[in-house]
Amino acid sequence: MWGKIWKPMKCPFCQAPTGVVESRSSEEGDSIRRRRFCNKCGKRFTTHERVSGPTLWVVKKDGKREPFNREKVRLGILKAVEKRSVTIEAVDEAVDEVERELLRKQKEEVSSKVIGNAVLKRLRKIDNVAWLRFASVYLEFEDLSDFEKALKHAQIKSEN
Repeated sequence: MWGKIWKPMKCPFCQAPTGVVESRSSEEGDSIRRRRFCNKCGKRFTTHERVSGPTLWVVKKDGKREPFNREKVRLGILKAVEKRSVTIEAVDEAVDEVERELLRKQKEEVSSKVIGNAVLKRLRKIDNVAWLRFASVYLEFEDLSDFEKALKHAQIKSEN
């Protein structure tokens, strides 16, 4: 293959060659999830394969720009769902949805506000407490009245 020899993926635990137990593509067909096993230590792990798209830049509140990092989005969501009964699969799906939404905009730059709102939208569907936790940080709640306003607004939205 163009001068390079294919090598099996190494186990993250013992660095031995691994095999694939199962491959499954996402509903949108833009990524493949593979369950792998280690031939040496017998441990299992998951990898995700996706197309490398154009670099998406995030414009922060202070005007600074940085490359989009889906792991930062994932960590923010994981922090919000901490100690809640939300599966890792639900978190990963939310991250995938946020990234797809941003890429569909077909812009090179996106504001951090757009990303935050996209995360809030997904968390609202997943878990109300996680939504409120994320909102309190993202929207910079200062006191109890900010929580009350957010809850009232969320309640109005859920009734519509």
